Amino acid sequence: MKRTAGRLGRKALSRKMPLHEYIAEDPAKGCELCRRPFEHLDRQPDHFLKSCPRCGAPVRRLPSAPNITQGHTTLDRRAREAGFHKLKRVGKGTYEKEY
Repeated sequence: MKRTAGRLGRKALSRKMPLHEYIAEDPAKGCELCRRPFEHLDRQPDHFLKSCPRCGAPVRRLPSAPNITQGHTTLDRRAREAGFHKLKRVGKGTYEKEY
């Protein structure tokens, strides 16, 4: 039986269980899976693979880029500079212009 993310969705599931990339410490001794970088969904946030799930060769985790998002203030500034307007709802069907 195949398990899926269900009602949580893939995005919510990946927030709780991080996806990391691994590669064999010595690719010559690894299998087809671990000779090249492969992704593994870690079920526990603090648990990292120490060996390949297929052949048992020692693996190391590859560094990944941090997830950087822009805050609302940056988005507001960029929208204003591009000529967009931001409306704030003040009542039912009534809006006022913020910028």
